Amino acid sequence: MSSEYIVVGGGVYGAGTAWKLATQGKDVTLLEADTIACGASGGLGKRGVRANGRDPRELPLMEIAYDLWPDLADEIGYETGYERTGHLLLYEHETGGIQGGFESARARQSVQNELGVPTERLSAKEVEEMEPHITENVVGALYCPNDGIADHTATTRGLARAAEDHGATIHENTPVTGLERNGNQVTAVLSEDNRFEVDGKVILLSNTHVPELVESELDITLPIWKISPQVISTEPMDDVPVKHLIGHDHRRLALKEISDNRVMISGGWRGEWDDDAQQGVTVQARVEGNVADARTVFPALEDVEVQEADVSRRESVTVDRIPVIDTLPGAENMIVGTGWSGHGFAISLAVNQLLAKWAIEGSRPELLAPFTANRFAANAELEASSYIR
Repeated sequence: MSSEYIVVGGGVYGAGTAWKLATQGKDVTLLEADTIACGASGGLGKRGVRANGRDPRELPLMEIAYDLWPDLADEIGYETGYERTGHLLLYEHETGGIQGGFESARARQSVQNELGVPTERLSAKEVEEMEPHITENVVGALYCPNDGIADHTATTRGLARAAEDHGATIHENTPVTGLERNGNQVTAVLSEDNRFEVDGKVILLSNTHVPELVESELDITLPIWKISPQVISTEPMDDVPVKHLIGHDHRRLALKEISDNRVMISGGWRGEWDDDAQQGVTVQARVEGNVADARTVFPALEDVEVQEADVSRRESVTVDRIPVIDTLPGAENMIVGTGWSGHGFAISLAVNQLLAKWAIEGSRPELLAPFTANRFAANAELEASSYIR
């Protein structure tokens, strides 16, 4: 079997890019090792659609994504659970070492506004007016009114169904095991039972699987590792004290309201990975630590119990916390995307659009230039020899 475009990975990036290609009448095949949204693009709770506090290199992508998220459900014909809640990045200290504290908020506000992300700097009183249940220790916040949340599982599955509606072919339970190449061109993608020929481009977006495949097939080692992010859901409550999407300057903490009057607690705590069982395992002390931070910032959560803690959805992380989106030596017709570092969901709609443009037109969009793999080399101007091997 042969396709013009083969997309590997059934997460929000794979499904969304397949959809964008299919809407333009392209012949697209998507290969997913398990089922759609089985990895980091699915699971408990909702995900933030957040620009606030991002690396400046990602902010131009969020400016695009802001325009795409509100209309996505209508465009694809499936629910996404998107809400524009606004995001508060909280500060409890005036100074916070070299990288933080409220002292840095004015500079961050300036950069975010300059790069297309409307941002306000709020006093402690203004924060309290927006979040009446907040701790009195908060000294201020950065507020991005256009930030929000969405149901990542529903969004990813909706994008996949929309891709099929436009003619894409999706093969689930089809893990990719290798590549066939002729010189610097990928000619076929291999699974355990099938060979999928490609006439045009391969777009490799299978997240944690990507570094392993490019190392085994191209002898290229990307500076990426895997983590098991911790996500917690509280029990339902009569009155949810958290009104906005919440982040924090120095605590590993993120909060948002999810379905059934529950609060989702996350923000950087991790589980452990059991290699023998091939699954994530929660660490009780880390669950308690994450919840303790939430209760410190929102004392109204003090008596609310944990309903569920999940660390099953692995993520890939780069050394500088922004993704790799690039072509690699030895596979010039394959575009690779990986290393979303736990916050790639929000920018996905913009990246999907740019990936489809790149695949069709053959040249890298300027907005994706910061995400090259050779940025980790001693001289980023070097060509193939600059990749880590």
